[in-house]
Amino acid sequence: MAAATMAHATGWSAMLGGGLLAKPQAASPWDVRLMQMATRWTLVLAALTVVALVLTWLLRQGSFAIQRIRLDAELHRTSVATIRANALPRLEGNFFTMDLQAARRAFESVPWVRQAEVQRHWPGLLRVHLIEHKAVALWESTDSRERRDDRLVGQDGSVFQANPGDVEDDNLPMFRGPDGTSAQMWALYKPLSETLAPIGRLTGGSQQASIRSLQLSSKGSWSAELDTGTRLELGRGTQAEVLARTESFVRTLPQAVAPFRRPVLYADLRHAEGYALRLAGISTSGPVLAKPVAAAPRPVKPKP
Repeated sequence: MAAATMAHATGWSAMLGGGLLAKPQAASPWDVRLMQMATRWTLVLAALTVVALVLTWLLRQGSFAIQRIRLDAELHRTSVATIRANALPRLEGNFFTMDLQAARRAFESVPWVRQAEVQRHWPGLLRVHLIEHKAVALWESTDSRERRDDRLVGQDGSVFQANPGDVEDDNLPMFRGPDGTSAQMWALYKPLSETLAPIGRLTGGSQQASIRSLQLSSKGSWSAELDTGTRLELGRGTQAEVLARTESFVRTLPQAVAPFRRPVLYADLRHAEGYALRLAGISTSGPVLAKPVAAAPRPVKPKP
């Protein structure tokens, strides 16, 4: 009985020995390579992090500060002192960390500066090329009830803020229109001025007429006032349509005013069959209506 019990115990011992005390299997070569690769990449990332921290610390040191700023510009309306007072306080960072787009916006915030280009030049030089606005008109928005005297229209048709007292030309026209229409008004102003210039002499003046103010209503209707005192209602339409009506008016005006020999105070070009006139010194129950005369056809040159 004791032998059987011993044999039974020995059997359990063998079973336990075979299940719990078995030798572990060796790792495969692939697992070893994965562990080595993971360790290697961990060390590489740690090294790169340390290098990045060191570079960041070095770049923030005062030794990389902007030492000089060179302005490449012909300044007529602004000055170096104005640029220094308005732009330099807005510059942030050193030679490497400065945001060049933010620096460009800082220089373009200076009055009369239309465009700025900022470049880095080693060592410690910031080169700035500036282009100034050239004012072509005063601007008054019809969308705002607040009247401002510091807004001008530049040669690119954009509205900018500056002191009109810095403008050498005292005869700038006034543009009045909805916000965002300044470029459209400037595009019409140039050909319209050439078309209306003869009115000065046609109505008895000694000089050509020029536009004192040009207005565009919220409904798209154009009107103009000349330095001769003549006010014109030009009506709606595209630039080509407005110019066509104006050219027809100027071409036929001498025939319309010849019997009266009086300056034109008012002209309404919005009529389909003609235009209405109001002349100085003539009292009428209504405006004089003149029918435009068709232009004579141009002779056709024979082809060689």
